[in-house]
Amino acid sequence: MHSSRLYRVLLASAAAVALASCGGGGSSSQAQIPPARVTAAVAQLDDLAAEILERSVIPGLAVAVVHQGKTVYAKGFGVRKLGDPAPVDPETVFQLASVSKSVGATVVAAQVGAGVVTWDTLVARDLPWFALNDPEATARLTVGDLYSHQSGLPDHAGDDLEELGYTRLETMERLRFLASAPLRSRYAYTNFGITTAAQAVATAAGVAWEDLSQETIYGPLGMASTSSRYADFMARANRAHPHIRDGDGFQPGPIRQPDAQTPAGGVSSNVLDMAQWMSMVLREGKHEGRQLIPENALTPALSPQVMTSPPSGEQSAGYYGYGFNVSTSRAGFTQLGHSGAFLMGAGTSFNLLPAADTGIVVLTNALPVGAAEALCLSYLDLVQFGHITRDWLDVVGPYFADMAKPFGELAGAPFPTDPAPALPAHAYTGVYGNDYYGDARVEQRGGELVLALGPVPKMYALQHWSGNVFVFEPDGEMAPADSRSAVTFAVGPGGVAQSLAIELYQESGVGTLERH
Repeated sequence: MHSSRLYRVLLASAAAVALASCGGGGSSSQAQIPPARVTAAVAQLDDLAAEILERSVIPGLAVAVVHQGKTVYAKGFGVRKLGDPAPVDPETVFQLASVSKSVGATVVAAQVGAGVVTWDTLVARDLPWFALNDPEATARLTVGDLYSHQSGLPDHAGDDLEELGYTRLETMERLRFLASAPLRSRYAYTNFGITTAAQAVATAAGVAWEDLSQETIYGPLGMASTSSRYADFMARANRAHPHIRDGDGFQPGPIRQPDAQTPAGGVSSNVLDMAQWMSMVLREGKHEGRQLIPENALTPALSPQVMTSPPSGEQSAGYYGYGFNVSTSRAGFTQLGHSGAFLMGAGTSFNLLPAADTGIVVLTNALPVGAAEALCLSYLDLVQFGHITRDWLDVVGPYFADMAKPFGELAGAPFPTDPAPALPAHAYTGVYGNDYYGDARVEQRGGELVLALGPVPKMYALQHWSGNVFVFEPDGEMAPADSRSAVTFAVGPGGVAQSLAIELYQESGVGTLERH
């Protein structure tokens, strides 16, 4: 979806965890949380999950809890696909979306432990062709900079290119054309920043990222239903179908193909596999008595590397490690986690509470509405305080409601009844482009103008608005239903358009394409 909006939504879970760290919980000791508190919390999960499923009206969810190295709860609720009675169960495979970042961070940590890379390895060592806008920053950029979103790239840099059909390599190569902030000067969430770091690590290991993930994490942990390949997800017989909004409810939607950014958003898994992974993280890299990831390689990923949001009023500061959100609860306990969001129909979240040696993961098959986060936060409350401190679905829901709002200044507005006339079609037709987006073609087809974008062109019908302004309806992951993007042509002295500006892409800073 449109980058700034998705950026805010993906911060929603971090903000919610920060809220969970504030008032309303009653007193709690700094000591280790008694195991009986976890047992009591788990006993309430059936009712909590059923209630959140009903209130959120999402089609299905699965949840698992680990405690003291064991999976103590794993259950599915609802259905895999509306119109099909097949139920969600603990083996149902979901797309993880951005929870993939945390999983991928453990793949990197394993390579750090093996001496293949360090978190401070320069990206230029293994990807000498990769560049940021600033040559000096390029030379100093590290794997850790990218995994903590401190590269200086604008938030969600490259997502628009992926949506247009550019490959992973093509997208990474074009990031140099985006203006960047000074290295390590700010936090800005970037899928292709993390993907670039993962590519550097895989190159250093001499193995494709997808295979590296399987060999170092999925295989050793017995995560037989987990993969970093879309084709594997599609081949699962027991998989959840994504759902998009349909009025106040949901309907089955298209399936997101995230292979281009798989280290950041392309993992698929079920809650049983994720429970194995959470146990390994909670046990500081150990699995079945074996140190799968050396503790000193994993700890930096679980430690604050950059502040994501300063403390404000009731809300405590939020932090990001390497692929993990990190916060401190009101009781003084460290909380680790991440959420994932696909506008095309996936909402996921996990949280770890090391002081109680417990973790929870919730996977859903619908556009995020806060259901996964609400269930996680309710569980964390029960474990820390013995009761739920607030209605978490009501708290986090408004953050996620922003996702469903149509994009565009003209979205929802009636077409002008007396628009200024357009120029003849030939004034607009032709090829436009820039280094970042490549070429775009405006053609006349069947009496209307069509905008063709991307290497395998996506075709958008241009509807005349007024004068030299036209509009189209974006789709896919970039914008919610009923969005409307303006396309404004700048006409030169000869009565021919010299450039076009696409509203949907203006936030990138390079949304204006010049006529060739």
